[in-house]
Amino acid sequence: MIKEIQVQLLPSEANDMANLKMAIQQYLSIKRSARLEYEILKKSIDARGKLIKIIFKVRVYIDEPDHRTTPTVFNAQQVSKEAEVHIIGAGPAGLFCALQCIELGMKPVVFERGKKVRDRRRDLAILNKEGILNEESNYCFGEGGAGTYSDGKLYTRSNKRGNVQRILDLFHYFGADANILYEAHPHIGTNKLPQIIEAMREKIIECGGEIHFNSTLTDVTLSGNKVASLTINNSMKVAVKHVVLATGHSAHDIYELLHARNILIESKPFALGVRIEHPQSLIDQVQYHCDLRDANLPPASYSLVEQVNGRGVFSFCMCPGGIIAPASTRANTVVVNGWSPSKRNNPYANSGMVVSVDEKDYHDESPLAGLHYQYQVEQQSYNAGGGMYVAPAQRMVDFSQNNTSSSLPSCSYTRGVQSANLSEALPSAIYECLAKAFEQFGKKMKGYYTNEAIVVATESRTSSPVRIPRDKESLQHRQIANLYPCAEGAGYAGGIVSAAMDGMRIAEILSV
Repeated sequence: MIKEIQVQLLPSEANDMANLKMAIQQYLSIKRSARLEYEILKKSIDARGKLIKIIFKVRVYIDEPDHRTTPTVFNAQQVSKEAEVHIIGAGPAGLFCALQCIELGMKPVVFERGKKVRDRRRDLAILNKEGILNEESNYCFGEGGAGTYSDGKLYTRSNKRGNVQRILDLFHYFGADANILYEAHPHIGTNKLPQIIEAMREKIIECGGEIHFNSTLTDVTLSGNKVASLTINNSMKVAVKHVVLATGHSAHDIYELLHARNILIESKPFALGVRIEHPQSLIDQVQYHCDLRDANLPPASYSLVEQVNGRGVFSFCMCPGGIIAPASTRANTVVVNGWSPSKRNNPYANSGMVVSVDEKDYHDESPLAGLHYQYQVEQQSYNAGGGMYVAPAQRMVDFSQNNTSSSLPSCSYTRGVQSANLSEALPSAIYECLAKAFEQFGKKMKGYYTNEAIVVATESRTSSPVRIPRDKESLQHRQIANLYPCAEGAGYAGGIVSAAMDGMRIAEILSV
């Protein structure tokens, strides 16, 4: 007999699989002599009541032959002499596109403007310690893309875009812990992602693919309605048949290049705001209804949304036990992002809190108008922080009441924070929506609205303010027949999983 059931355990019981097996036996009234096997399909936390429960959805096999087989997760092939697909960018979209190309018998040739993960880490250390930004190697650019040093959250609502389980299976195959296969909110951790990305790169090269680092796309040559060749680093010309553009949401120079070559792009809405940091213990108290979090529970997270003045205000990339990092890609701008290690054991909880922005805010009909709007706000934040990538900040209640904070609480942001009135750094519409939303969030989460929390500007890379339009079915650019805009940089996906699925879809289309 095979059954799918749901059982509950207390946090103190949930880490011992013997307790889970006993709960299954009791739920189904199974004799202990029966042959019982099970697999966990989903694990989640129900913290709605005072008694917190861990919910397991399991598939149970009772007196069944062991017919389960381990599927082939990655079908490695030697593709060194096969037709080439040129991929610009080695983020999740580019890497998963390359892996899928190999499985389908095509040779991926990847050009990545940044460095390998280990070399990239040195540039991040210099930025964090000395305030020196490498515009080609930072938290957004380099092997693995922004996702490598942005927490490794693997959940998405984009189930219709592709096979989410397939993405999780591949991450596990390349070294991620097995719990990502069933956790309700799977998460790898910034400390573990680099090794996984390296394993993917090694497999791509082993199978005959190519990955070129420190290789920036600087020009394209068109022949009719096709890309005939790419120029890399202003010098090397590469003839191409198919080009997958997987450059991420921060490659402003790519948008400018396409616009200069009269390749169709368009402005689009995005979201902009701040990053908020609370003591993790405070979020635990609010979410778990306790004075001290049970050691068997993970650090608590939250998700908030509110409508203010006709705009959506919502939390984004919430990082329990996390750190705020400098995510600028251009000199003299301040951009902040958050990440967590796999254990999520830092004393702070941070989250982006952003406001929807649309074309009417740009006051410009250029397809690059949103990019210019974004850049201007990032410059204003840099100036408000006083330079060297120090971030301007306020206490939360002071922010809503438009008072410059006389002091600031401790903060995980590595470059340091400077007290400033953020109403002068942010567009007025953005500031007003955030100020009102914070008060409303405090009513939804008692204790959330507090001066113990710090508001840090600017969270501006939630998505791209530019779209590279493509056909819905073929995924080809609407003007250039062999150009395939992909994932976040093209305006069609957000986050690691949805970007990876988009890259794989393009490889599947190219194989037909």
